[in-house]
Amino acid sequence: MPPVAGFDEAGRRIRLGAMMPEPQSGEGALRSKFMLIFRGGAVARHDLSPSELQAHVEKWYRWSDELARQGRGNAGTALDNPGAAVRGHERVVTDGPYAESKDLVTGSMIFEAASLEDAIDVARTCPTYEFGGSVEVRPVQDPRV
Repeated sequence: MPPVAGFDEAGRRIRLGAMMPEPQSGEGALRSKFMLIFRGGAVARHDLSPSELQAHVEKWYRWSDELARQGRGNAGTALDNPGAAVRGHERVVTDGPYAESKDLVTGSMIFEAASLEDAIDVARTCPTYEFGGSVEVRPVQDPRV
């Protein structure tokens, strides 16, 4: 099992960049784009103090900066609440698309990776797991293909 953001398997604090997988060697330059879709996590919770939330957000900035340092070209955004969903043939509008906050999409990021396995390795280092979040990893279609 990979370490949780900021800690190794023994619970010792480690530098975030030490956890981030470097782009896999031997596979050439990073060529494929992947989207990480973030669900739940700290921003979907309402029981965190402002200082806890700020410390968690700082971990996200460090994580994103490390991706950029590696040349993965990340671009992403957090989403805000409230939202609405438009569904079905009748285009019915409802407040909030999910019954449980753990399923709420809280943001996304597009970045470069050498393969799906490389992208999954990056997703495993995301800070969202600290507060029960999840990450979906999806390849982005190349419109030239």
